[in-house]
Amino acid sequence: MPSDPRSLVARELAPMLDVYPGLDFSRGIQPVRDAIDRIPPAPLPPELQGIDASERFVPGTAGSPDVRVLHYAPADAGTAPRPAILHIHGGGYILGAPETYDIHNRATVAALGVTLVSVAYRLAPETAWPGALEDCYAVLCWMHGNAAQLGIDPARMAIAGESAGGGHAAALAIHARDKARQDAGAPRICFQLLDSPMLDDRSGSTADPHPYTGHFIWTRELNRLGWRSLLGMEPGGPDVPPAAVPARVADLSDLPPACLVIGALDLFLEESLEYVRRLTRAGVPAELHVIPGAYHGYRMVRDAPQVAEGYALMRKALARALAAT
Repeated sequence: MPSDPRSLVARELAPMLDVYPGLDFSRGIQPVRDAIDRIPPAPLPPELQGIDASERFVPGTAGSPDVRVLHYAPADAGTAPRPAILHIHGGGYILGAPETYDIHNRATVAALGVTLVSVAYRLAPETAWPGALEDCYAVLCWMHGNAAQLGIDPARMAIAGESAGGGHAAALAIHARDKARQDAGAPRICFQLLDSPMLDDRSGSTADPHPYTGHFIWTRELNRLGWRSLLGMEPGGPDVPPAAVPARVADLSDLPPACLVIGALDLFLEESLEYVRRLTRAGVPAELHVIPGAYHGYRMVRDAPQVAEGYALMRKALARALAAT
């Protein structure tokens, strides 16, 4: 048995661990947000500059503020209805913005010819659950209700998210299913892409820890901070509302097909394995891809073959799900 988790890291991904500064919340969350905001964006590749991108504001749920989104469409959109993706950014529930994923989202639009809407949901702890969920559902309803104007095929709307965004996406799929059970006219999701998803507050809190996961980038300590901020209480305990945590939801039937991609050294490995197991036992088509030697956030090493592999798997899954029937 290896004594050092570092020995299991893929050689292409290992150098990042020597230069990554880490997330220091000793002075609070806002200084970390400010530091991230000061990072200059990467240059936009010429082939992606033709993607139409605009900021919009979508009406929130009753009593909630409008939701800011970034709306992307192909340069040659045409007039035929296109499939659409509602994208939810990562950040441990406490960090992040759609702009962080601008290049990735433009590349998805260019590769698949889809409309993509990325949500600037309200962050925790300023807004605890279910605020972010309500923001995401409001945007889903806006996309569905304005499908004709947006050039969207309402029967081909997928959701996708990374890390906390993957957790929000899983929660949104459950919430949308419950709404559709009550109202036949409610929007329906055709597919959920969960990239390194943050699904279970018990990981790093009360669950038996995996000996080789959660040592790099996003640790057990950080995971407790993220979940505590979202829930407004200590994670892992019996009083956590199941509806706030996808892994705690008892009924996973009638959910849209899913694709999960996760690194083998990611803290979220075992909760992803378990979620896929439960989805399949509920009759939900699900595929799972584990990237050997990859830790949470490994896609910061942009030229690594593991990154290309992960993106290729996800785009193939989206292309199959969004193909016209």
